[in-house]
Amino acid sequence: MIATFDDYAWFSYERFPELAEAYCFTYVRGLAPEQLVVRLGGQPEDFTPMTLEELIETRYRNSYDTAFLGATTIGDWVFIVEPNGGLGADEKIITSLSAGTRLVSHFRDVEGVEYFYWSEDGKIRFCFIADEGYAEEVPDEVMRTMQRIDADYRHLYPSDGPAFLLAEDLTGITLTPELLEGSTYLCGVIPEPR
Repeated sequence: MIATFDDYAWFSYERFPELAEAYCFTYVRGLAPEQLVVRLGGQPEDFTPMTLEELIETRYRNSYDTAFLGATTIGDWVFIVEPNGGLGADEKIITSLSAGTRLVSHFRDVEGVEYFYWSEDGKIRFCFIADEGYAEEVPDEVMRTMQRIDADYRHLYPSDGPAFLLAEDLTGITLTPELLEGSTYLCGVIPEPR
């Protein structure tokens, strides 16, 4: 079955007000949440299991100067949720995290600035950068999805569906509200990158 924009209409301000306003979702293949934390410079023992609701509430109680995230396993991927965070929109972090694997991320901030990245083994393969638009060269792996987006969804912001379609195409993961809300996340603060 081919996913459509309507399959992601659930991700809305009405259902997820604190998350839909500003978020970063990142998928990294082949890592466990604890391995991800270590790659980011954190200590897994400093992280706590939380529900999505607890993750969001804790994020908004912490300083915005900290990188607070939650990570869970979906198949052979680690899925990272950052309410009002942006590690998955930092090219230095993206390329480092994707060493030896694949990373896909999408981000929106409170001002509506949006990013999408696909990085493979330390190299950015495809991206959407705020007002700059999509990368000029479209890799074969996402050509069909991009053609559908251009034909059917060009009036939409990437986070209103197209970013989810691209992420699904590149990861094989169909993000659902049940998956997002029903997962347990390993949560904590990542130290500032050096």
